Amino acid sequence: MVLAIAKEIQMRKNEFKNEIVETIYFGGGTPSVLTSEEINFLIAEVYKNYSVSENPEITLEANPDDLSSERIIELAESKINRLSIGIQSFFEDDLQMMNRAHNSAEARKCLEVATQYFHNISLDLIYGIPGMSNEKWKQNIETALSFGIPHISSYALTVEPKTALNKLIQTGKIVAPKDEVAQEHFAILVEMLEANEFIHYELSNFGKSTYFSKNNSAYWLGKKYIGIGPSAHSYDGISRSWNVSNNSLYLKSIQEDKLPNEIEILSITDRYNEYIMTGLRTIWGVSLDRIKTEFGDEYLEYLNKQAQKFLDDDLVFIENNILKPTKKGKFLTDGIASDLFILN
Repeated sequence: MVLAIAKEIQMRKNEFKNEIVETIYFGGGTPSVLTSEEINFLIAEVYKNYSVSENPEITLEANPDDLSSERIIELAESKINRLSIGIQSFFEDDLQMMNRAHNSAEARKCLEVATQYFHNISLDLIYGIPGMSNEKWKQNIETALSFGIPHISSYALTVEPKTALNKLIQTGKIVAPKDEVAQEHFAILVEMLEANEFIHYELSNFGKSTYFSKNNSAYWLGKKYIGIGPSAHSYDGISRSWNVSNNSLYLKSIQEDKLPNEIEILSITDRYNEYIMTGLRTIWGVSLDRIKTEFGDEYLEYLNKQAQKFLDDDLVFIENNILKPTKKGKFLTDGIASDLFILN
């Protein structure tokens, strides 16, 4: 698999021949199963085939149970310069209910060690968990802050079908997550993190001023990216592509010198809808000038008409010709965006 990924990196270099790589991200599963040698080998392949910026952000996603002290020290000696750690909660009962492989002690221990070797760390927290009081949620945030972490990503609990959590809810062993609880937790999160000098730069992401995720920001700002490996998605500004998810089919295709992907050309309406969705979620908002220039007067008129009710309800505002959600509207961003979409 590692050799196939390296080969795909090489096969796709022409897609980025006029681009500078600013970020390399090992994610989408458990990339921490890779050895440091394998990680360094893949990073070297990127350097060999692409132009890379002087100080790229190189992130590895990992869970606390993957991050022993030895492993963290090993990673610190590699080219990885940012860790994204799936903490989710510092409470044992939450972790068990979400069927996480790590426990509370591992969550704390890995952060104690990681913060000695990495200054750029992001952690994930989940809110809206059934039975989680506001007080308990505040303790989770306070614990995260106590480690001096410069970036926090936080998401509402979603219940996926065919999961242990879904079964527990269906059998009545636990109650389903409630939207109003999630909304309260979200308001607490925003207030506490902003009070600690975090910038709420995207709906689910908070960073100290020089610690925004370059990788995630690239998605929201509509920059090009190449996704390598099974299931990986790519975007070049006009089309989106995705690799086959089956490992065997992926390997077979690469061995035959074929890219194992499907491509979808985005229509002007697709691109408008994507810009609305990503723009509204970020501090950069939706530029009405860009809507006019890139999509035309019809799209701008439609947007202004659809946005009016949200302007009247104080859920969005316009400043310097940029449409953004208000504090009250932030939690409802995705719903607002869907009302601004054009449906084909």
